[in-house]
Formats: sequence, C-alpha cells, structure tokens
Amino acid sequence: MASYPVDPRQPDAAYLSFWRERHLCTLTTLRADGSPHVVPVGVTYDSEAGLARVITNKSSAKVGHVLAAGPDGARVAVCQVDGPRWATLEGLARVSTDPARVAEAVRRYAERYERTPAPNPSRVVIEIELTGAMGRG
Repeated sequence: MASYPVDPRQPDAAYLSFWRERHLCTLTTLRADGSPHVVPVGVTYDSEAGLARVITNKSSAKVGHVLAAGPDGARVAVCQVDGPRWATLEGLARVSTDPARVAEAVRRYAERYERTPAPNPSRVVIEIELTGAMGRG
C-alpha cells in the first residue's frame, strides 16, 4: 500500500484492495461551531469516478451537517484502520436523493459489505467528490 499522499483517482493496487476489504469506517463532518462530528459508517470507494459513498438516513446529523454547508459541498473525511494499515479519503460531500444514485450506492455497499441493507424509504447517499487521499500499509 502507498505511503501517504495518494492520488484518489489513481491509487496503487494495495490501497485500492484495502478499500475493497470489509472494514468499518468513520465519517468526519463539521458542526456549525466548527467542531468535528465523527461517526461509524460503511464507505465505498470508486476511484474511477473519484467518489466515496455513504448511505444513510436523510434525518441523520451527518446529512444535516453536509446540507448546512450549502450547494458547494461540505469538507469531510472518511477513514478506515486495520492494525498498522490505515487509509483516509478527503473531499467535498453533497447529499443526493436521486433514486438511481442511491441505488448505485446501495449496490456498492452490498458488494463491499457482503449484505444488502434493508429497504429504507428515507435513505439518501452522501457522495464525496474526492480531492485527496492518504494511507499507510
């Protein structure tokens, strides 16, 4: 795996492989007062599209923080750790309610985490347009 920094659109094979393994991740958003809000999530990484995706409920605090940042998006980071290996993806997050985008996020989640989440009419996807990445393996 690469030692930081990493090009999020052209990661080395080990970095990409690490993001395909089943790991719980964290998402960090910022509250209105600037303090970090860190929560556990499932994340999928699409290096070709330059996106990370998080499926969640539209009423969650993380969605509220992203929406509060406005149409330009919220600066966020997602991270995963496995012993000495770690990887972080950074970028601008936006919330999508588009059914096709949500379905694609659910499909990718099911592939990575080897389980299809239960139907949820309140599900949205936080799409993170990647601007940076780092990690160490």
